[in-house]
Amino acid sequence: MDGIQRLRPAGLVSSPAFSHVAIVPPDATTVYVGGQNAVDADGRIVGEGDAAAQASRALDNAEVALAAAGATLADVIQWTVLFVDGVDLAAAYGAIGPRLASPEPPLVTSAQVAGLGVPGALLEIAAVAAVIRDPADEPRART
Repeated sequence: MDGIQRLRPAGLVSSPAFSHVAIVPPDATTVYVGGQNAVDADGRIVGEGDAAAQASRALDNAEVALAAAGATLADVIQWTVLFVDGVDLAAAYGAIGPRLASPEPPLVTSAQVAGLGVPGALLEIAAVAAVIRDPADEPRART
């Protein structure tokens, strides 16, 4: 297998927004990004009460976390998005959808919850990514 395979099998709903199955080759490095909220570097909420602003900032934070591990949004295999009950889902997804669009979209799990650990947070985004190592970057055996 050369790369990550994202599948949308016949018999399951076909959506341009998500895939159903991902197969990661054994030579990939797996990156886990814990739940990211719409907070700045000092831990203050950004976009208080605004689902679109918070979704955008939470995705920005996830992107920073991915970059720290050598990954990008394109390397994400699965997103988990938690929304506080009553949040405008269309506004939140509308703010981040264009940045996540892909011919082979990742898997997506989404849920509505009563609340989150960060007061004022309307949503939380977590990710699992896989980075395929370039064989040219592998250390060479000494002879």
